[in-house]
Amino acid sequence: MKYKIEWKDRKNEITCYLPEESVPDKNAVAELHQMTALEETLERLESVSGYFQGDASQIKKIILTPDFHKGAGIPIGTVMMTKGFVVPQAMGNDINCGMRFYTTDLSEEKIQEKLPELKAKVRHIFFEGGRQIPMTGRQREALFHYGLEGLLETHQDSDKSGLWRYYQRETQERWLNRTVFRGSLKTADTEGLEDFIGSYDQLTYDDQIGTIGGGNHFLEVQRVAEIYDGQTANAWNLKKGAVVVMLHTGSLTIGHHSGFINRKICQDIYPVGLTHPENKIYPIPESCTAQNAWNRFWSVSGNAANFGFANRLFLGFMIQEVFTQVLGGCDMELLYDAPHNYIWKKRVNGEDYFIHRKGACCAGGCEEMAGTEFAYYGEPVMIPGSMGSSSYMLRGLGNPDALWSASHGAGRKKSRGDAIKGNDEAFRQFMETFHVITPIDPSRNDLKSRTDILKKWEETIRAEAPYAYKDINEVIAVHTSHEMAAPVARMEPVFTVKS
Repeated sequence: MKYKIEWKDRKNEITCYLPEESVPDKNAVAELHQMTALEETLERLESVSGYFQGDASQIKKIILTPDFHKGAGIPIGTVMMTKGFVVPQAMGNDINCGMRFYTTDLSEEKIQEKLPELKAKVRHIFFEGGRQIPMTGRQREALFHYGLEGLLETHQDSDKSGLWRYYQRETQERWLNRTVFRGSLKTADTEGLEDFIGSYDQLTYDDQIGTIGGGNHFLEVQRVAEIYDGQTANAWNLKKGAVVVMLHTGSLTIGHHSGFINRKICQDIYPVGLTHPENKIYPIPESCTAQNAWNRFWSVSGNAANFGFANRLFLGFMIQEVFTQVLGGCDMELLYDAPHNYIWKKRVNGEDYFIHRKGACCAGGCEEMAGTEFAYYGEPVMIPGSMGSSSYMLRGLGNPDALWSASHGAGRKKSRGDAIKGNDEAFRQFMETFHVITPIDPSRNDLKSRTDILKKWEETIRAEAPYAYKDINEVIAVHTSHEMAAPVARMEPVFTVKS
């Protein structure tokens, strides 16, 4: 059937789900081939170290989601199931980069009426020192150790100052059940984070929490344009014409810090004298002889993941503050929060496996969501398009052939470098119809003579414009065709916030 390519690479059967007439990015395929050389690394380690027990430790399955494209070492859109080991690089450095989605009681008309004021307030709160998120060292330590549950137990330290006035304990307890892992991964340590944690009792500010980050990360205010599944949409409070908020970001420098430590852990346990893998991709075994490395990996990764959940929580408070100051307030209700860069432990047919997702959403079906409020519908799956194009909300169908996964976006068809070049007419049309708010306001009089600043600003926007990405509608068609996820609603952008 169209949209699906299957091939064998070394020992691995790989399934690639692609939009019709789409050709796999040759650079991404080259990365994929390098990644699957991991099998040879496992064989060498088994013969020397005793960490790995032959067939007990292996790559069981690899699938590539429809937004498959080149990453950094391992392609974006790669989902890998392993047994007996994990691969830190297969979740990337931006650990727990993910999506968060709110419904609201706002109308697009109300936003359009106040758009100039909203844009000014967004720029102030997001980029000009208006965040106001004080935390004590005790709160940061609780966050790194226990995630959102840690904040739940220490939120009173903030005394409702700054954006903490939007933190309501009862609401946050309820929202934990709409967050993957309850937003709370228990960790044993806070390795290398002592300086960031700061003074135990003193309220201080940091430059990370409540930050979008660069690249394709964003916060977008959207209008629900179409409903495809009325029953699910009604249960999820999605109404045609209503305003919703979708945001995409991760753990920022905390994730990169954790990624650096994970690479060090991998290299430190690599047997002395054994040639290191050419692809620089290292596994960590689930082995009693490597137990310290195993525990450190999960602790360090959990620190970053917990921070990612909190970062998205506070970005939600930030847009709520914008709405409150300009529109007089609104109701915002969390629908779901899910990572697309992490490693899940999953039991299949009585055995434990590890599902690595790098730029891929979890898309559990009714069975996987049993015991939650999504048990009747399947897991909410958020797939944004490129900046300025439609985004979709789907419900997961729990397809094991697709490793219970879906895309995390449209996927690039042009590199950032290529997207910056040319495309003048397409860029002009895009900017005439789309509202993007960045740290730079190109309409400011004092910037009109700064061609260097304006050129850099334009290049940043061009790199993320719609023509740089695959057609989101075709990407969604792949999910439908192969029963990975079913569309619930389509959203269109009202305005987008990007760093």
